[in-house]
This record gives sequence, C-alpha cells and structure tokens, in this order.
Amino acid sequence: MTMPSVLTIAESDPSGGAGIQADLKTFTALNCHGASVVTALTVQNIKCARGVHPCTPQSVKDQLEFVLDNTDVLAVKTGMLDDEETIRVVASVLKQLGKRKTFTLVLDPECESTSGHALLANSALGCLIDEILPLATLITPNVFEAERILSYKGRTITITSLADIISASKELLTLGKKAVLLKGGHVTTTMTEVQKLLGQDPAISVYKCGLLDENMNILQVGISDEDRAPKLVVDVLQDQNGPDGQAQTSIFIRPKVEPASTRGTGSTLSAAITCGLANGLTTLEAVRNGTTYTHLGILHAPSDGTGHSPLNHTYSLVSRFVPRPCPGDKFPLTRALISSTAKMWKEYVEHPFVKDLGKGVLDRKCFLHFIKQDYHYLRYYARAFALMAAKSTSFAAITAATRGVEGVLQEVTKNHMEFCARYGISEKELEDTPESTATTAYGAYILDIGFQSDTIKLNMALAACLLGYGEVGLWLIHESKLPDSWVVMDENLNPYVPWIKVYSSKSYQSAVVTGLATMEGIEAVTPITEKRFQELNEIWTKCVMLERGFWNMAMDLS
Repeated sequence: MTMPSVLTIAESDPSGGAGIQADLKTFTALNCHGASVVTALTVQNIKCARGVHPCTPQSVKDQLEFVLDNTDVLAVKTGMLDDEETIRVVASVLKQLGKRKTFTLVLDPECESTSGHALLANSALGCLIDEILPLATLITPNVFEAERILSYKGRTITITSLADIISASKELLTLGKKAVLLKGGHVTTTMTEVQKLLGQDPAISVYKCGLLDENMNILQVGISDEDRAPKLVVDVLQDQNGPDGQAQTSIFIRPKVEPASTRGTGSTLSAAITCGLANGLTTLEAVRNGTTYTHLGILHAPSDGTGHSPLNHTYSLVSRFVPRPCPGDKFPLTRALISSTAKMWKEYVEHPFVKDLGKGVLDRKCFLHFIKQDYHYLRYYARAFALMAAKSTSFAAITAATRGVEGVLQEVTKNHMEFCARYGISEKELEDTPESTATTAYGAYILDIGFQSDTIKLNMALAACLLGYGEVGLWLIHESKLPDSWVVMDENLNPYVPWIKVYSSKSYQSAVVTGLATMEGIEAVTPITEKRFQELNEIWTKCVMLERGFWNMAMDLS
C-alpha cells in the first residue's frame, strides 16, 4: 500500500505535544509519510512556553527546496511562520512547487496565542494574508486568530457564540479562500443553541461526534440533569465548493471534555485534515475525519487532570474495533451495540405496548397476558444466571452470577407477584398458563447460548432484557416531564404507573449500572476485534428482536 507524502512547515516543540512533533505523529497514525521543515525552535514544556529561537529564512528555504527536490509531496500544512521574511520565502518556494505539480495546502495561521498574545507582527500577518492565503486549499484559524485576521482587514468582530463563529467564518471566506474551518474550541455552546441556529438556517449540514443517540438514557444513569445537556464545542466549515458545487456551511459538533488533554489540538487537527486531502478526500470528508480523529485523541489521552497534557496521537494504531472505556466515553461497547441496532432498539423500547402503557390505555387483557408470560420468561432468565455461575471459574464471577439469580428471584417474589395479585392472578394460574411460542423461543435461545458458548456470550444474551427495560423506564419518566406530556403518571388515571416506577427506580437502575459494568468489562477479558464484535452483536441483535417479539406477543395475545 502506497503511503502519500505530506509536509509540515512549522515550529519544533521539545515536549512533543504540538508543532512538527504533533504533526509527524498524526501523519504516521493516519498512514502518511511525513516530512518536516523546521521554522523555529521553541523552549516549552507541557505547561508553559519560555521562548522561541527562529530559524533563519535561508535555512528554512534550504530545507524546503531540498525536501521538495526528491519527495513527491501531495499535501502541505503550515504552522508557525515566525516573521515576514520567512513567510515570503515559504510562499516563493510553494509557488514554484505549484508550477510543477498540483498539491493541497492547509494553512494553520498561528498569529495569536490562546492567551491573546500576538505571535506575528502586523506586517508579518499582512504578508501571510497576501502571500500564503491565496495558495491555501483550507485555512484553520481558532477564534482568536480569526478575530485578528478580520481586524487586520478592517472588520472588527468579537467571537463569543456559535452564531458569531458562523458569521466570522463567512467573513473569512470572502477574503478569497477556497474553504475556512473556524475552530470553536474556545467557545462552548449547547444543543439548544445549535437547534435554534438550524431553525434559522436549515441548509446547514450537521455532523456529530461523541454525542449519545436517542434511546440511550441508560448510559446517563447517575449523571446530573445539567450534565445530561453537555456543553458542546462546534467547528464550522465554509466551503466554496460544497457537495453540490455550491457554497456550503457545515458544523461539526462534539461534547466538550473537561479537564481535557488539549495541548496541540490545533496542530493535530490541521495535520489530520492534510492527511485526508493527500489521500484524495474532499475537503468536507477530510475535515470530518480530522475532527473525529482529534476528538478521540483527546478522549483517549492520559490526562494529568490539568488540561495541559497533549492528546493521544497514536490511539488508532492499537487494533481495537471498539475502544476501551474512558472518562469521556464510559460505555463504548454498549453504545456500539445499540447504534448497530438503532432502528430495532427503538422499535423495542418505544413499542406500541410501551406507549399504550405510558398513556394508561393499554388493553388489560394484553397486560395480563404479558405478566403471565413474563413469569415463565423470568424462570428461563434465572436458570441462565445459574448456568453462568456453574460455568464461572472465579469466586468473583460466581458471586456476581449468584446475585443475578437472587435479583431475578426478588423480581418474581416482590414485583411480579405483586402485579399479579393486584390483577387477581394466582400463582396456580401462572403455573397453569401455557408458554407462548415467543416465550419459549426467547428462553430457549438464552439457555442455548449458555450451554453452547462462554460466559461472555451468555452475558450478552441476558443484556437486552436488563438494559431494555431500564431504558423503557427512563424514557417514560423523561417523556412524562415534558410540557403537555402524553405519559400519565397519576395512578388514579393510569393503572400501570407502578410498573413504570419499578423500571425507573433507583434499585432497578442500579442493576442496570452493574449490567453495563459487566458489558464494558468484556474488553478486560478479551480484546474486542471486529470478528469478536460481530459474534457478540449477532447475539445482541437476536435478543433485541426477541424482546420486540415479546411485546408483539402481548399485543396480539398469541
């Protein structure tokens, strides 16, 4: 496989978090051959910068010409260009390169530090705008750099909101660039603000990374209401040549990670985009891949808790189909499983049975049929946990499985039998009720997985029930709190409120948390390769389908 060659023209960072060091690590991680031209030697560590020792313009010119003489560079990115003379030298060499071949140029205009200090004098900034910007395929300023560039052009703007970012990015595009990616890492927003903006301009394309999809309430158990609506970071791309040949605004949304390992993210993002362009991606595709790569690098960095640490450039080099849990993504396996069955999962947890139950209009016959069949199903469920205990090889695993049996028994004796008594169903009637085909099919499948497979696969077979009912309970409670809610939580008007309360209760959600921990602990036992994930996902998908079929059985009284 051919590795495209890419070139970074930037400063050296001895701590390895930014500059050419960050660029080269990114190039390697994204399967590109990286070349570098050093423009300055910085004196810094991960917490502060002490000084800059610029390379002479002649040394920069010599490096550039010598590298380009025998390296087939497909894409170039620039970082710190220390002064006007260096900028003119770089521009001159790149113009000559452009006469010989086609290449893409990503300009990271390092003219303003995040603390507000000028990194380029005004004369040098003017030279950058006049000489380098016209050559660029894409420019990637942060908000401070955008303000500085626009101010130089006589357009004063203060960027403090998402609307400001979009406005400023459009202003930058008028300066003659093909595309602008205005990085919004220093401005936080909310989904409410995003939705308001989209309401005003529905033509904006939206790309999300790291945000929970719908029907994932269980992944937020124990999280405060404030954190359930996380702060967001939004990057904005203005592309003169959008997917349909027209100018296009695209926004890239991700949750803000705090405290985050964000040192060198600007260098990393522009380097990742450069790799995408070198591999023939469109600007939109390269930016989307680059923002995702950078976000995951932040998530999987070994943070020191101060926010000064560099991100993890090499996380993608470790062959994992599903990443390990981390503070910013505690349930990657569960999330991947739900996402892989999103349509079916939604049909399960938002089934007409569930909706009618929430409204209080569910046919009594359907509910009675359901709880009778659920009694039989829970027997299979308890036997499966007992089987897991028998197959476990450590006391910890045996204890966990035994607690699973105890949990099911408590479910039957406390909750289930209470429901049955409330509706006049005796234990004898439960025992005398024949199993439906749906009940037998589901129960037999779980036991078959237990007998034929290992405990990991058996855990997977048990998960759809535990997690799904937890999701149903949380979803109904969430819906009940909305204005003019369709969910009726008055027991005088809805006889099924006690059922809703059971599956939204702290005790049941505690069991869900334990189940999630078991799911995510699989990675510690065995690496989740693509093949392993497909095996687990096949079981998960089958059980989600059987759960949906269980509701169908209740509705049609089969």
